Amino acid sequence: MGLLGRIGEGLKKTRNNIMDRLQGLLTSKSFDEQFYEELEELLLAADVGVQAAQELVGKLCEQASAKRIQDAEQLTALLKNLILQLLTWETTSIAITQKPTVVLVLGVNGVGKTTTIGKLAGLFRSQGQKVILAAGDTFRAAASEQLEIWAGRAEAEIVRHQPGADPAAVIFDAITAARARNADLVLCDTAGRLHNKSNLMDELKKIYRVAERALPGAPHEVLLVLDATTGQNAIAQARIFHQAVPLTGIVLTKLDGTAKGGIIIAVTRELGIPVKFVGIGEGVDDLQPFNPQEYVTGLFEEPVR
Repeated sequence: MGLLGRIGEGLKKTRNNIMDRLQGLLTSKSFDEQFYEELEELLLAADVGVQAAQELVGKLCEQASAKRIQDAEQLTALLKNLILQLLTWETTSIAITQKPTVVLVLGVNGVGKTTTIGKLAGLFRSQGQKVILAAGDTFRAAASEQLEIWAGRAEAEIVRHQPGADPAAVIFDAITAARARNADLVLCDTAGRLHNKSNLMDELKKIYRVAERALPGAPHEVLLVLDATTGQNAIAQARIFHQAVPLTGIVLTKLDGTAKGGIIIAVTRELGIPVKFVGIGEGVDDLQPFNPQEYVTGLFEEPVR
């Protein structure tokens, strides 16, 4: 199965949740005020979010009326195009614009942050990039050991200190090592204690400052890992992290485990931050760069096997 098919499979629960009801709406009603109200409810049920749902339905109603659309297929195509417009950014990946490019990876415990870093390392190693991992989560028991296992799988180097060491010092040493070894990419793990702990946010701010001290312009990317199954709570987490450290992208894990995959639309619309990677399974290759066109197709169509 190709990449599009895998994303389509990952969105199966969301697609079933949306399409069964949408098809019922399209075939049983005229496109009147009640239809658009029910469509908005459907989008909210898929965790598209209030802002995005209202915006999508408002534009759909306006454009369908202007174009005098009364055909279900045409209306569906228009809705898909409106969703695509919300999700389109200049770039939805990590651009390695200088050596080394430094990426901070944030997220609360349990979202799959360390696993995500390992998979990112594997992805960029497969492209021929020299990658160094920074074991900056020195607070969680076994976090460094877990990251070391991933480093071995990806054939990436790792910089780690003793448990309880200063996380910022680990990041500083990793960036320094990357510069000395002519590495392409530094992926930095960070602590993930509860997002409402002010001491965690202070720690992340410190790491951000130290990264810039180690290499002017760093960090070049700050990615927040979110668990898609937590729905709107993921957006609340993102807002708190974004207030502490300016985020450049979102990694959404466990997309295959939720019927509310519309959270991608909500995150993009409400936070103004692009989703850059999505997790669609447990395998090493199941973390994929986010492609808006493939996502929209996967929401509405069964994948071709």
